Amino acid sequence: MVAALGTPTGLEPEIELKDRLVRMKKFNFNLICSNMSENELFKIPDEALKKIKSQEEFEEFIQRLYKQGVESLLKAEINEHLGYPKHDPSGKNSGNSRNGFSKKTLKTNLGEVPLDVPRDRNSTFDPIVVPKHERMSSKIEHAIITMYSRGMSTRDIEDTIKDIYGVEVSEGSISNITSAVIEDIKEWQQRPLDPVYFVVWMDGIVVKVRQSGKVIGKTIYLMIGLKQDGLKEVLGMWISETESASFWLNVLTDIKARGVKDILIASTDNLSGIRQAIKSAFPNTITQLCVVHQIRNSIKYVVWKDRKHFLSDLKNVYGAINRDMAYDALEDFEKKWGTKYAYAIKSWKDNWDELTAYFDYPQEIRRIIYTTNAIESLNGYIRKYTKTKTVFPDDQAALKAVYLAIANKEKKWTYPIRDWGSVINQLIIKFGDRCGVL
Repeated sequence: MVAALGTPTGLEPEIELKDRLVRMKKFNFNLICSNMSENELFKIPDEALKKIKSQEEFEEFIQRLYKQGVESLLKAEINEHLGYPKHDPSGKNSGNSRNGFSKKTLKTNLGEVPLDVPRDRNSTFDPIVVPKHERMSSKIEHAIITMYSRGMSTRDIEDTIKDIYGVEVSEGSISNITSAVIEDIKEWQQRPLDPVYFVVWMDGIVVKVRQSGKVIGKTIYLMIGLKQDGLKEVLGMWISETESASFWLNVLTDIKARGVKDILIASTDNLSGIRQAIKSAFPNTITQLCVVHQIRNSIKYVVWKDRKHFLSDLKNVYGAINRDMAYDALEDFEKKWGTKYAYAIKSWKDNWDELTAYFDYPQEIRRIIYTTNAIESLNGYIRKYTKTKTVFPDDQAALKAVYLAIANKEKKWTYPIRDWGSVINQLIIKFGDRCGVL
């Protein structure tokens, strides 16, 4: 019987286990089941099943089966490691031999399972099935990371694991398991990127972090790219207390070093220094400031009783057919509201070129670039899973939580954006060879 760690029943199909171990280039799977047919390998004797009279007995039987299967794998592993089976004369004077067993209790989805792990005299045997220093199955580790990524606190995770699997997992163990994600973050943050992104959305999400005994607000800046197949991907995340042209230039230099050669359109809030940084790193990129953010910022200066009419008139500006008509509408808007809300209107005029870049494109493209809703949606998803963590103990903890939320969200980005066929054709007409589409 072959058992593997981390599966709901304690069993894993032969081919999956074989592929996993062969890929690691350390194990000859055939040593386990060379004398067993496929039917024999997975068949449980009827006599054994007939003796089971309750659910508790069945669970105990499966646990014993799991123990037997894992220990069989370990014995086969040490055979492969030593180069000869137990009691085989060829092992005489080979320089290494078996040296009994060590005891280990493995925390699994079946409960706590005691194991006898074989040893060798040279202490060079490092099992794959139950690696050294590991006392928890991958199934439980995956469950812990999944619950953490869903926003559960370490205390809630501890209680849930005990309720479901019947094993004790300390808060420290949970923290250590989720900390393993840091290596994944480093690899993800350094992965190669596509040479061209049609649209990049940039924005940030504010988190509370404890630093030097104080709780301060920091922003985790995010960047989503629209790829040549119409799918979105998060290009990276960067944490900082402040933003500036220098900060954004470092971010853009980072993605250039990872392979990005061109960005056609950058859609962003009017973040400090971002326009200068984009112009420096990607001189040909069109910057579109988020119109929705601009509207929100405008009504900050408007008293409540005026807001309805103010917004209705403002819609004539950003909802115009073209830029010329939009500017005429802005002039009319200023005549009506300029005396009372001059600062709000000044902001539109000061940023006019970047606010109205979307007028140069057909409706299909306007819809995806005039606002940073793509990244706002991601931020909302992240907040949903970080709301239980009001204060993070450090930057790493904040990045860990945000990364896991991003990973969950990206699993759902499996289809191109709406009207992708029309959008890509319009982009090719507008940008030609820069699209990099053959």
